[in-house]
Amino acid sequence: MDTSTIDAAAVLRRAAWRLVPFILAMYIAAFLNRVNVGFAALTMNHDLGFSPEVYGFGTGVFFLGYLVFEVPSNLIMEKVGARLWLSRIMITWAIVSMAFALVQGPLSFAALRFLLGLAEAGFYPGILLYFTYWFPADTRARILAIFCMGIPAANIIGAPFSGWLLGMEGHGLKGWQWMYILEGIPTLALGFAALWCLPDNPRKATFLTEREKDVVMARLAAEDRPQVHGFGEMIWDWRVWALIIPDFTIVFGIYSLGFWMPQMIKAMGYSIMETSLIVMIPYAASVAILWGIGVSSDRTGKRALHFIISALICAAGFLVAALAGGHNWVTIAGFCLAAGGAYSGLATFWSVPPLFLGGTAAAGAFALINCVGNLSGFVGPGLTGWLLQTTGSYTTGMWMCTGVALVAALSMVPLTKYCRTPPK
Repeated sequence: MDTSTIDAAAVLRRAAWRLVPFILAMYIAAFLNRVNVGFAALTMNHDLGFSPEVYGFGTGVFFLGYLVFEVPSNLIMEKVGARLWLSRIMITWAIVSMAFALVQGPLSFAALRFLLGLAEAGFYPGILLYFTYWFPADTRARILAIFCMGIPAANIIGAPFSGWLLGMEGHGLKGWQWMYILEGIPTLALGFAALWCLPDNPRKATFLTEREKDVVMARLAAEDRPQVHGFGEMIWDWRVWALIIPDFTIVFGIYSLGFWMPQMIKAMGYSIMETSLIVMIPYAASVAILWGIGVSSDRTGKRALHFIISALICAAGFLVAALAGGHNWVTIAGFCLAAGGAYSGLATFWSVPPLFLGGTAAAGAFALINCVGNLSGFVGPGLTGWLLQTTGSYTTGMWMCTGVALVAALSMVPLTKYCRTPPK
C-alpha cells in the first residue's frame, strides 16, 4: 500500500495527542494513590500511634508486593494486550487504595501497602513497553518526559487537595480516611475508561485509517533493530543487571522526597494547608527541568549522558537541603533541584534499555529492572525514618540521599558506550 503521501511525523503527533494525555492521567492517579500516604501521615500517624520507624517500614512494604508480581505482570500484558491488562491493574489498585480507610494499626497498614504493590505491579513497565509499540526511539525521551510529569503533577494536584481533605471529618471518618476513599474514585473510573481509550497497538487503533496504520508500522520497522530479543538472552545480558543500579539509586531520591517531604516541611513550623501549598513548589519547578532534559536528550541522542547530568542535579539539590542550616527557603530550593534531577533522571533512564532490547526481552527487562530498582522505595523511606528516629533530625537523611544520587551518576558512566543503538 502506498504511504508516501502521508506524513509519518503528523500521524505520530496525532497518536501522541490521542494516547499520552490519557496515559498521563492514569499515571497521575497511580502515583497519587501510591504517595498520598505522605499526606495521610500528617494526621494518621498521630491517630494510630505510628512511630517514624513503623511508618517508614509500612510505606516501603508496598515495594515488596511490587517485586513479587512485576515480571509476571509485564509478560502477561504482552500476551493478553495492554488494554485489558492495564485496565485490570487500575481497577484492583483503586479498590485496595480506598480500603486504606479501614486501617486500624501497623499490621493492617503494612498488609494493605503490600497488596497495593501487588495490585499495581506491572503498570509502569507496562506503559514503557506500550510506548515502544507506538513511538520510535528518536522521539521516546520526550514522550517519557511527558509521562514522568505525572509524578510532579500528581503532587501539584494532590498536595492542596489532600491538605483540604485532611480537614474533613464526618460520618464517623477522619480526614485521612476520606482522602483515601475520594482519591481512589478517579483511579477506578480511569480503569474502566481504559477499556475504550487504549488500543493494544497501532493496528487496533480506530482513530487511524488503514494507510495511517501502515505508516506507523513502517516508521517503527525502519528503526535500527535492538540486538537482544529473547527472554533468555535478556536474563544473561550483564547490561540489564547493571542498569538496576542507576534505576535503584535515582528512584531512591524520588520516594525519599515523596514520602517524607510533607513532614519535613511541616516540621519547619507550617500548618497543614501551608505545607500542602509549599510542597507544590518543588514539583512545579521539577517540570521545567524534566522537560528541558527530555528535549535535549532527544535532540542529541545522548541518553546515558543526560541521565548522569540529571543525577548530578539531584545530588546538588539534596546537598543544598543538607547544608541549609535551618533556612527554610534554602531547603525548599534544594528540594526543587532534587525533585527536578530525580524525575528527569527517571525519564532519561528508561530511554536507555530499548537501545539494545526489543520484543520479549524489552518486556522482561522493563519489569525486572523496575521491580528490583523500586526496592529503593522500601529502603529509602525506611532508612529515612530510622535515621530520623535515631538522630532526631532530617539532615542525616539528606546527606544519605546526596550520596545515593552521586552513586546513580557514577553507575551510569561505564554503561555509556555499551548501551547504545547498534550501527547501521
